[in-house]
Amino acid sequence: MSLINQTSRSKASSKPSSRRAETSRVYAHPLPIIFPEPTYKFLGLSLTRPFNPHCTALFDPLTRSAWVSNSGDATLLWQRGFFGKGDLSRSEPSWLARQINARKMKGKGLTSEEITAKRRAERKQFKLDRAKAIAAAAAEAETAFNEQGRVILPGIAPDGTRIIPSAATWKPTSASMPSEQSPPDVAPDEEEEIEPIQDLEHLQLSLQEAFFLVWALDCLTILHPETNMSFTLAEIWNAFQNAHIPSSVPQPHAPSQSRFDNPFLVSYIAYHHYRSLGWVVKSGIKFCVDYLLYKRGPVFQHAEFAIVVIPVYEDPEDQANSPFKLQNAEPFTWSWLSTINRVNSQVQKTLVLSYITIPAESRVSPKVLSSPACFAHYSVREVVLRRFIPARMRD
Repeated sequence: MSLINQTSRSKASSKPSSRRAETSRVYAHPLPIIFPEPTYKFLGLSLTRPFNPHCTALFDPLTRSAWVSNSGDATLLWQRGFFGKGDLSRSEPSWLARQINARKMKGKGLTSEEITAKRRAERKQFKLDRAKAIAAAAAEAETAFNEQGRVILPGIAPDGTRIIPSAATWKPTSASMPSEQSPPDVAPDEEEEIEPIQDLEHLQLSLQEAFFLVWALDCLTILHPETNMSFTLAEIWNAFQNAHIPSSVPQPHAPSQSRFDNPFLVSYIAYHHYRSLGWVVKSGIKFCVDYLLYKRGPVFQHAEFAIVVIPVYEDPEDQANSPFKLQNAEPFTWSWLSTINRVNSQVQKTLVLSYITIPAESRVSPKVLSSPACFAHYSVREVVLRRFIPARMRD
């Protein structure tokens, strides 16, 4: 029989923490487009128009990305779909918040980067304290054996308590943690004269994210890097493909060299496929893969799946004549596959091999590459790969 009161358990589970409730409120919308509640209907159809914001981004062909400099647009795109990343942050654009916190908040209201740094410092200090306790216990046991000839258990006090701290019992103290110098007291008159901090961070969108916002959602405008004039959809289509063509200086307005195996098209097929299925797709370079799939977003839970994009040519002659050297297009070794699978298994992620079939130029006319209508000629196949562990999978 359980000793936990069922009533208290239900009450505790029905009251989510304030932090979790605030996170759910801030990230309530999965996409920038908001569909309000229908106010009136006609013949069973809602006549309420969705709210579709229009953000702006500057195309940068050298980094193959689009920069959102407006802080309001950057916050909107991040909170509604987790698009892009801050160029001065790990993911969420929080550089300005960290600077304001360091200047005025005096360590209160930590950002995600500061919380991670604090946890790493605590883990480092725990390892140092545990090593010191182990060395002291071993020295005490050796002294007792040499002087008194008795054997004592190292790390155990006379009353039976453990001297060596464990991860479950150790708690950071002000004496063990490195102390930070507190800022000097500032008079109210002097505090008002502090120069405001200029936000130097921008939201960096990948070309796949930018094109999804432009073409699929129609909530982003791409500007030319030199003239600041807005691109048309056809110009964006050519510029994003030209960014992947090997050249010293990419030309956004140059006519695209249309090929079905353009790296932008291959990677966007995979990105659009999983975004259309409701997943939050982020870069997976940290875990040696192309994409990571989140069910709701990085602030809610870790990614569940790691995607490796593998291009497959329908016609081998297209690969032989291609100017592009697509990653993973050649047969990979088992050692490479085992390494990728081992890395992602250690972080509780399921490895998925996503095969993108590139249509043959002999079967499909290259004229269809003039618009996104060519996406209908690609296909996606998936293979889920799991690491076999005999001790856990014996049954």
